[in-house]
Amino acid sequence: MKIKFASLASGSAGNAYVLTADGRSLMVDCGIGCREFLKRAGEAGVDPRSIEAVLFTHSHDDHVRGAKALKKILPDVKFFASALTAEAAAEKTGLDIDDFLVFEHGQPFEAGAFSAQAFSVPHDTPDAAGFVVHAGGFTYFHATDVGSPLESIGKNLEQADLAVLEFNHDEILLAGSNRSERLKRRIRGPSGHLSNHEAASLAARYASARLRKLFLAHISRECNSPHLAEREAAEALAAAGKGRIPCLALAQDEVAVFESEV
Repeated sequence: MKIKFASLASGSAGNAYVLTADGRSLMVDCGIGCREFLKRAGEAGVDPRSIEAVLFTHSHDDHVRGAKALKKILPDVKFFASALTAEAAAEKTGLDIDDFLVFEHGQPFEAGAFSAQAFSVPHDTPDAAGFVVHAGGFTYFHATDVGSPLESIGKNLEQADLAVLEFNHDEILLAGSNRSERLKRRIRGPSGHLSNHEAASLAARYASARLRKLFLAHISRECNSPHLAEREAAEALAAAGKGRIPCLALAQDEVAVFESEV
């Protein structure tokens, strides 16, 4: 089986990630406009017609903004969300609530060619989710917009062959930024975003020998840098005896692609 992962956008201005197994695809979040989605899918070598399902992590604009436009060009695509996310996303995007198939955390469900299971993540929106997605014997882990490095999230990461994990901010850069103290508290808080240190420690503790690549996601352009995130991840993994796991920071405006035979 041939696996392909493509990050089309990763960050606070929009998120979209595509996993393809033998030509059949699933997307996580759709937070970019239709024109940009089609452009970046072309750059990544992703056929939009292969996308059978979209899993939504939560209802913030940078994760649902492009959903209505995507539904217009791919009318058969199935949208999956938790009940509260579906309600909020429908209201924000102008979609009908019936456009969403509702999942429950911890309960497996079929999403096109894939088997998926959602798990709860702490974030400042109702019922936010991360995902473990299975394609044959291959397991994909996805967790962005995570306020706290919970053990339950790490236990899901243990299963992964490929992982996308939030590395949102560097603690020193955040503290020295021009952002308001209220916003800084929100970001640091238990329902905010993971720092490089928190995410790196989580990965170092729970990444298993089967993990082929760790993608560092949702990197702040003001309070972080790809270099800082990659260095912290690499150092933490090396200290845990897992230095062979390659890490790559994902970008807001650049496509990243990973391909592997399973």
